[in-house]
Amino acid sequence: MSSVAAGPRRGSGPSPAPGSTGIRRRNPAAVTLLRGMPLAPAVVLLLVFLAGPILYCVWSAFTDMALTGSSGSRFVGFANFIRAFTSVEFGQSLLYTVFFTVVSAIIGQNVLGMALALLMRAGNSVVRAVVSAIVIGAWVLPEVVAGYIWVAFFGVDGSLNHFLGSLGLSPQDLLFSTPILAVSIANIWRGTAFSMLVYSAALSEVPKEIEEAAVMDGASTWRKLISVILPMVRRSIATNLMLITLQTLSVFGLIWTMTKGGPSNKSETLPLFAYQQAFQFSQLGYGTALALILLFIGGIFSLVYLRTLRLGDSQP
Repeated sequence: MSSVAAGPRRGSGPSPAPGSTGIRRRNPAAVTLLRGMPLAPAVVLLLVFLAGPILYCVWSAFTDMALTGSSGSRFVGFANFIRAFTSVEFGQSLLYTVFFTVVSAIIGQNVLGMALALLMRAGNSVVRAVVSAIVIGAWVLPEVVAGYIWVAFFGVDGSLNHFLGSLGLSPQDLLFSTPILAVSIANIWRGTAFSMLVYSAALSEVPKEIEEAAVMDGASTWRKLISVILPMVRRSIATNLMLITLQTLSVFGLIWTMTKGGPSNKSETLPLFAYQQAFQFSQLGYGTALALILLFIGGIFSLVYLRTLRLGDSQP
């Protein structure tokens, strides 16, 4: 008996792949829409509570919006930004912002955080536990609490002057003579823990074998740090610098608690200046423009750090 293989039926095609449907063959856009429907609530929430306020703030910066006075607002173009860059008060607050950021973040928190991480790496478990508890304890304090602590330390009748008096030295009033330096020291004390934790994690990834090889080649402790350790943690350094810079640019509560930007605006950074213009002088449009300028400055710092990081990665 001869058997004849049955061929494919007329009009029949290949069997569909598992999981495929007729909708996919007829309308791929409908399938994409159906798959994206579970994300629709999240997208709506982001548009309403994130993108919406951001766009509203950008629009407000180009208007003469005020908290009091006229009921409406007019579009004024770049008038708020021109006013800012031609204002002596803005230039002064910008200089104080740069000083506060460089001294308390780029130099203070960054260097002290690296030093503490290196000391904890070389110390025993008891030293690491005690130092971590003290430094992190300062970090978790709210800005307002930390501000009042440093007011009690730097004040005329504070702990610093009692200590100087016991040594026979003349009392100091840093909150009046150099307030921007006083708030910078307070911010270093409060924020160093973050840099310490970042660098402690980075240093734990440095192989001991490479350090031992450098010591066998005659490298001193300082040379080992500069030529071996720091190049291996440069990505963590750039990341830490970017994060603490952005955080320091937006510090408000600590400075407001200690000095309120005074005396004579000698510690008034951009966040305090924007708050004063927006809520004390009711010039909401101008204050929003100042906030956008502060955001732009933070973006410049971030681009510089990212550019530096890419240049470091491109080097052999």
